[in-house]
Amino acid sequence: MTFTSWQFAVFVSGVFALYYWPFVRPYQVYILVVASLFFYGFGQPELLALLAIAVFGTYFFLLKAMVRRKLWLPAGIAFNLALLAFFKYKLLFVDPSSPALSDVGAIDLLLNLPLPIGISFFVFHNISLLVDMTKRTGPAPSQWDVFLYIIFFPQLVSGPITRAENFLPQIQPKFLNEVPFVEAARWIVTGYFFKLFVANNLNTLTTNMDFPLYHALRSSDRWLCLFLYSYQIYADFFGYSAIAIGLGLLFGYRLPINFNLPYISQSFAEFWTRWHISLSTWLRTYLYIPLGGNRHGQGRTYLNLMIVMGLGGLWHGAGLSYLAWGLMHGLFLVIERPFLPLIEKLAAIAALRRVIVVARMLVVFLCVSFLWVFFKLPNFEHAMDYISGMFVDQSVPNPARIYRSLALIYALPVLIQHFITSERLVVLRGNLDPYVYGAMAALMLIEAGPDTAFIYFQF
Repeated sequence: MTFTSWQFAVFVSGVFALYYWPFVRPYQVYILVVASLFFYGFGQPELLALLAIAVFGTYFFLLKAMVRRKLWLPAGIAFNLALLAFFKYKLLFVDPSSPALSDVGAIDLLLNLPLPIGISFFVFHNISLLVDMTKRTGPAPSQWDVFLYIIFFPQLVSGPITRAENFLPQIQPKFLNEVPFVEAARWIVTGYFFKLFVANNLNTLTTNMDFPLYHALRSSDRWLCLFLYSYQIYADFFGYSAIAIGLGLLFGYRLPINFNLPYISQSFAEFWTRWHISLSTWLRTYLYIPLGGNRHGQGRTYLNLMIVMGLGGLWHGAGLSYLAWGLMHGLFLVIERPFLPLIEKLAAIAALRRVIVVARMLVVFLCVSFLWVFFKLPNFEHAMDYISGMFVDQSVPNPARIYRSLALIYALPVLIQHFITSERLVVLRGNLDPYVYGAMAALMLIEAGPDTAFIYFQF
């Protein structure tokens, strides 16, 4: 069930009405668990079996690890990583078009199972749960609390990735008069606006980047589509995260902020504190720091950065394009690291400050946007073919027509959000908030682009 479907609107309305009914308040956790199972199994009920294996398996290892952490914590992590590896990377070793992948029917059945939606996200939730809960003393959380943490439907499919130590303390009776309706409505309207009006409309332009359509793009149009896709993927994922945060507030749970104006970053390190914050925090907490972080010298720090970003790329998918995307981000982090102190000193000079700030933002945005090609074209050969055409202006007999005026209109909300600071927005908006959100609601309903799935659903 997708956030943009009418079925989802009916589903949320029904669950919300039941959830705050006074007679069922003691059963609120159970209601959310059952609702989340219905949400996840809608359309593909066969995937519920896998979700059950992941959830029950993780809870089993949690109980064991609370007693013997050194033995059962690695086993629980390995269990979850094995699930992730099997479903996301099996196609590296088997040909799905083969009529028989093995001589055993049961194995063929497993190999032909589709990629479960959101498996990357709930596996990371499971690992966070195992690591965080086994660090402390005291009783294990209840089975139903664990289930709710893992499968809470607003963040089940595409995050944000929540920490168990932040989510579990929030599990307590919820009351209707405590719901921050205005804040929730702002998040939900903003999220749907960025998804329906911005991302979906930009998608009608960036489809020209797909293979083989990009062969009809001139060099300048390839660059334009690249930047448009950069705005699209931000609007799409920010939109999902905003909706998830708003839905969480409706049910009494505060999910972490996942984006903080990433395209004004002045360094690649800063970009990863602003983009997909819950993922970058997870990678830093559970991978970078355990590898040694920056505690063992410069060379080891650079190696750790490359490992973390390479694995972060592979987390998105089994393919050379995703690996290249991660490694290139790691390389940018390594290259900039020794120069950051010098750049900061130069930026402290008043005469150079504005120039350096603008130059840094442009360089980071250009490099980040350039690497989104590997997301748009997961086939590495297609991605390199697209890139080569960006630098060599080839003759195109019947070039695709990109409507630049429409491109500007659809990209404008992202530009406004990033380059008008929040303080200025507060001054400009004044008492216009209801009209601003009303206009966004009207645009997302009247001028919504053709329906497309959230980009991060594939991960």
